[in-house]
Amino acid sequence: MKILLYILIFLFGTIIGSFVNVLIRRIPRKESIVYPPSHCPICEHELKTIDLIPILSYILLKGRCRYCGEKISIRYPAVEMLTGIVFLIIYHKFGLGFKAFSYMFIAAILITVSFIDIDYKIVPNKIILVGFIGGIIFRILMYNYGLIDYIVGLILGGGILLLISLISGGEIGGGDIKLMALIGFFIGWKLTILVLFLSVIIGALGGVILVALKIKGGKDYIPFVPYISIAWFISILYGYKILNYYIKFIRG
Repeated sequence: MKILLYILIFLFGTIIGSFVNVLIRRIPRKESIVYPPSHCPICEHELKTIDLIPILSYILLKGRCRYCGEKISIRYPAVEMLTGIVFLIIYHKFGLGFKAFSYMFIAAILITVSFIDIDYKIVPNKIILVGFIGGIIFRILMYNYGLIDYIVGLILGGGILLLISLISGGEIGGGDIKLMALIGFFIGWKLTILVLFLSVIIGALGGVILVALKIKGGKDYIPFVPYISIAWFISILYGYKILNYYIKFIRG
């Protein structure tokens, strides 16, 4: 039964990942996510159900469109696989419950926004708005977890990045600020502080590596959202252990 649940959660994640691919492609182009139905981006032929099976369709079609033969980006199955694995890890850590589903919800948003930030250098307000609507629903469903910690997390997450942005003359974008506020609303103030700290460290390290490998230049735009997302994932899995180790360290 346990193994079956793992399989179902992974499959559920890949299905959500398939929808995430739609969001990544269409929202920055200001296209409807409902119409037209899924189609090949090259020949625009409408895809059949058999063409839309997450990961499996890509393998069976050998990475090419059934109708025009053009290559399908490896990103499509990669995003589906990534979402499935993230959902699986969340389920393994938190089981089935509102907390796990709230993390799956924000995970899907973070994956979506990370790739949009990489491709288009933006964080769409529509996605942030949907995130806050979802956050309010989960806060109502999870009323026994309290509310103050999460409101403080929202204020700290957005407020600290806003302050850094003002001091740095706008180095931190408004989308990053709103996204961090959203994350704070989902995880509370303690983990929000850790996410901020880790995202700066991971972002700085990632930037150095990208420049060293000549993938990016010193003055090129380096998306920050993927680093925030990685920091969030580390924090929900190991955040309180990290904080406890830190407290023990400073106390000697």
